[in-house]
Amino acid sequence: MLNKSQIRYCLDVMGELFPDAHCELKHSNPFELVIAVALSAQCTDALVNRVTEHLFQKYKTPEDYLSVPLEELENDIRSIGLYRNKAKNIQKMCRMLIDEYDREVPRDRDEMTKLPGVGRKTANVVVSVAFGVPAIAVDTHVERISKRLGISRWKDSVTEVETVLMAKIPKEEWSAAHHRMIFFGRYHCKAQSPQCPVCPLLDLCREGKKRMKKAGSI
Repeated sequence: MLNKSQIRYCLDVMGELFPDAHCELKHSNPFELVIAVALSAQCTDALVNRVTEHLFQKYKTPEDYLSVPLEELENDIRSIGLYRNKAKNIQKMCRMLIDEYDREVPRDRDEMTKLPGVGRKTANVVVSVAFGVPAIAVDTHVERISKRLGISRWKDSVTEVETVLMAKIPKEEWSAAHHRMIFFGRYHCKAQSPQCPVCPLLDLCREGKKRMKKAGSI
């Protein structure tokens, strides 16, 4: 397992590689962001952005999403995985926003997770990006990087990975670290073809060393 100074080094290197790491889901307000993040489950941000380009022109408010039949909303997001369930959750979420939150996305993470289709990861992204609240959202990239580098254990659950990262990274850097790790996982340490031979973190990476040894490069 990496110690705090090694983790510090890893984050600094990721920051040098991706100084402009940010949320790539296009949105113009917290409501659009919570919709986009909910749609992104098991789906790429690029595909979500293609869908929301038209979706956000058609639907501006919670009432708009409730003004059409469920089948019409399903059709609008059909190219996204799990679109039927996501469409149903979006309408339930909009009803709840109207009935219980005065049409505003709640700023509190625990309150936000009460919304249909909004889990802890989605809530962490929204409070961090939309409201500037320090948070670490553990998506597939953050989980993969944490385990490959040895920041967390292989057997750790998503919640355990989040707890470890919050303990080992200064709170004021949680949001920035989250975006750096996502970019590092999305564009460098990819799931299927990580760039181990040219990785500046190879000396610290247990998974990278194992892969290079297996390939006969070490």
